[in-house]
Amino acid sequence: MCTVCGCGEGNLTIDGSSHHPHPEHRHEHEPHHHGDGHGETLHYGQGPAHAHAPGLSQSRMVRIEQDILAKNGAYAEANRRRFDELGLFALNLVSSPGSGKTSLLTASIRALQSRMPVAVIEGDQQTQNDAARIRDTGARAVQVNTGKGCHLDAHMVGHALDHLMPLQDAVLMIENVGNLVCPAGFDLGEAHKVAVLSVTEGEDKPLKYPDMFHAADLMLLNKVDLLPHLDFDVAQCIDYARRINPDLTVIQLSATTGEGMEAWLDWVAAGWQQAVTRRRESVAALKRRIAELEARLEAAGLSPGAA
Repeated sequence: MCTVCGCGEGNLTIDGSSHHPHPEHRHEHEPHHHGDGHGETLHYGQGPAHAHAPGLSQSRMVRIEQDILAKNGAYAEANRRRFDELGLFALNLVSSPGSGKTSLLTASIRALQSRMPVAVIEGDQQTQNDAARIRDTGARAVQVNTGKGCHLDAHMVGHALDHLMPLQDAVLMIENVGNLVCPAGFDLGEAHKVAVLSVTEGEDKPLKYPDMFHAADLMLLNKVDLLPHLDFDVAQCIDYARRINPDLTVIQLSATTGEGMEAWLDWVAAGWQQAVTRRRESVAALKRRIAELEARLEAAGLSPGAA
């Protein structure tokens, strides 16, 4: 994996615990391997930095990751404060390519627009295709092309938000680059990560990509209209996901037929209402504080506007 994006921040086992192997027993660029009597597995993603990068020492890789993630964390906190001040309910939608994420977004926007403003930050490596699909719904969208980058970061999101202003009391959907690995390690300042998993992908995806499902608060199991044509065990998939994250909320839906969409839309609406209420309460508290200070000045014989 790439060492500079932070995708090696930690390796999770299926019970959600972190696994930090001891590399001193092998050369830093050799894979760890084990055999179970039926074959061997080579693990290149283990070690102090949990990544394989020939030419870089493990300690140097750790410093690079720490620096990058710390810088991203500072941008994420700035985004979070800004989202709160604007009353934005920000969601980071993550999935592998082909999960139906953009189709889900467009269906969601059409259903939500009469209830609340919705804006989108669209992340891809190249093209404007998905942002164009979003704009066709009437929603405002900013396309962020990452080039060789495998994920959005908090600085990209903050800059994209500048281009969506003015924006207040709205749902902000952030569609991340199609990738179930690297986006797990990058906080964008969002209220929740939402993992979108299609029933066409296989029920063991949560076990294969545990960091993402551990980081997510909600899993949308999409394309359930195709279940009659597939060999997919819904109960097993949900069980795998909750082995990684026992607190994970799961909603089964189909963006194509609309099945289960109301539960998802209600979840979004509830989060949006909370964000708007927090902003209004903060504004009201600030106004009360200003009134108190003005009253004190007046009681002291001073006018706030006096020279």
